[in-house]
Amino acid sequence: MYKIINKKKLIATVILDTLGKIFFAVPRLWIRVQEIQPELIRSILIVRTAYIGDAVMTLPILKGLKKRFPQARITFLTSRAAQPILANNPYVDEVIVYDPFWFYKTGFTAWFRFVKALRRLRFDLVIEARADIRDLALIVFFCKAHYKVSYGIGGGAYFLSHVVPYPGLSHKVDFHLHLSSYLGCSVTDIDGGLYLSAGERHRGEEVLAEKGVKGPFIAVHPGSRLFLKRWPLKRCAVLCDQLIDRYQLPIVFLGAAAEVPLVETVQTAMNRSSASLAGLLSLRELAAVLERAKVFICNDSAPMHIAAAMQTPIVAIFGPSKSIETRPYGVSCRVVEKEIGCRDSCDESTCLSANFHACMQEITEAEVMSAVTQLIN
Repeated sequence: MYKIINKKKLIATVILDTLGKIFFAVPRLWIRVQEIQPELIRSILIVRTAYIGDAVMTLPILKGLKKRFPQARITFLTSRAAQPILANNPYVDEVIVYDPFWFYKTGFTAWFRFVKALRRLRFDLVIEARADIRDLALIVFFCKAHYKVSYGIGGGAYFLSHVVPYPGLSHKVDFHLHLSSYLGCSVTDIDGGLYLSAGERHRGEEVLAEKGVKGPFIAVHPGSRLFLKRWPLKRCAVLCDQLIDRYQLPIVFLGAAAEVPLVETVQTAMNRSSASLAGLLSLRELAAVLERAKVFICNDSAPMHIAAAMQTPIVAIFGPSKSIETRPYGVSCRVVEKEIGCRDSCDESTCLSANFHACMQEITEAEVMSAVTQLIN
């Protein structure tokens, strides 16, 4: 069983996986599956390289791992962009940074240097949290480790010492927690927060004050990594005007540097004034600002997961992506979405609907306003 929606990726995975099964068939005849012995695990590597939001949704497994293997040193391998979310985390001893060329434009040479450095390290347990044949073949395979654990739904199960049974479609946090549950970790007392310092919290207050925002406010992020996940900007502008009129609260726009034009488009279309911190915040400053928001309105995006980690109430607008997998986790929230049939088979990068972008275009300002009202009240 493969859990891959994109047809080209699915075909490529099936071909590569079939070749891999043939190649590794004979060597695996001499490999005996051994029961994992917790007392022997002194070092753990968690692999979660892409993307920021996905890395945030992996954080809840850390506390359980530390409790189950108190003697183990935990290392987290992630992308450069996601690295800041792990700062000050009491359950992580070390962070390794690498941007894989199959997700980012880093090239083969950087991968070769990374693998060369990785081979110098030794781990007792490697957990690959994405279940991706590329991560398994190009990272996990080169790790020196006694135990290698992940799912087999993305291909490459022959690279693992232990293949975890797939629990079925669920939220990605639960998807990750099931991996740690397989290792005997508790999944009831979890902690998926970001650990901000007093200085970082003060900086969040400071940047808001510089924009004239000193009390409660509504935070809005009109962007997302993928175009099809973005709610129409004109509707966002209308909604923000309505929010100001109804609640008399300032609107604070958030976004990365590349999203500044999106925010400017919304602000230009508005009749009321607003503040923008787009392009001005580091990832941890963004978390500090989101922590102070009365409510956060956003599309399915990395800031949405950061806000959830900061326990900020969220109104999340979902289009092609599946809210059952990536909705805000463990926080007061409302999801606004349309049940359109093609969403189940959408790869989120190409719209094949006869009514282009219908999943987002059909969501009205009134529906989002109703969700905001429910949270604020």
